[in-house]
Amino acid sequence: MNKPHPFRRLSMIFLLACGSLGGCASQYGHILTKQDKDLVGSHAAGAATWNPLVDASVAQLLGRCPPAVQPAAFHKASTFANAAPSLEGAQFNTAGLTPGTPTALATGPASVCFIGIENKSSEELGDFKDQLYERIDTQINSAATFRAISRRMVDAALMETRLRPDALFLPANRAAFAAALGRQGAPVDYLLYATVTSGTTDRNKSSQRDYELTLEMVNMHTGEFLKESAKIRKGYSKNRAGKWWNYGWFDQADG
Repeated sequence: MNKPHPFRRLSMIFLLACGSLGGCASQYGHILTKQDKDLVGSHAAGAATWNPLVDASVAQLLGRCPPAVQPAAFHKASTFANAAPSLEGAQFNTAGLTPGTPTALATGPASVCFIGIENKSSEELGDFKDQLYERIDTQINSAATFRAISRRMVDAALMETRLRPDALFLPANRAAFAAALGRQGAPVDYLLYATVTSGTTDRNKSSQRDYELTLEMVNMHTGEFLKESAKIRKGYSKNRAGKWWNYGWFDQADG
């Protein structure tokens, strides 16, 4: 009988060892601390892209939104030109009050209804979509001048009115939606929309993708809106040399 070739013998020993250990393919995990950087995705946007986009866009939007409006105060003048009731000499304190601002916005924090996230990018958000929603909703709710409405109430009101989120830009639909939330005990002052977009630039086997997160806050009572966005650029290459060739030697954000 021929003896097994030495290489074949080593292969058999290796296979037996793998079988006894429950397989050669293994995966390891470790807990990240606050000091650890987010992992940069090699094929799509990840935590290192989405988290800064949310933080920047929310901070910019809340920084532009007007603070809690104070009720207009009425001060009677010491003397009137005539004894008859008149507004002559009266002074109104309207600081921070814009024309057409309803009294609902004049007391306490304004209530914000976060409608959802629309993905118009070239990538699927996957499980990041719900995480982005919760991250934005939590930051809005932590602001002193705003109060977020429960997502469950928002979904229930949309189901009751049978309205799509983009249909709420019509005044009649906004009124029906606000009435549905009001019956749940959740009056609403603002609608918040989030949109994710991307733009891709290709160069041979390398590419650059610009990710943008836009937040749009719509006043339920007047239809006026504010919009803020944040952008992050990310490069993709088939190998490390491609990154150095396109973006230089000193870029440390490896992925």
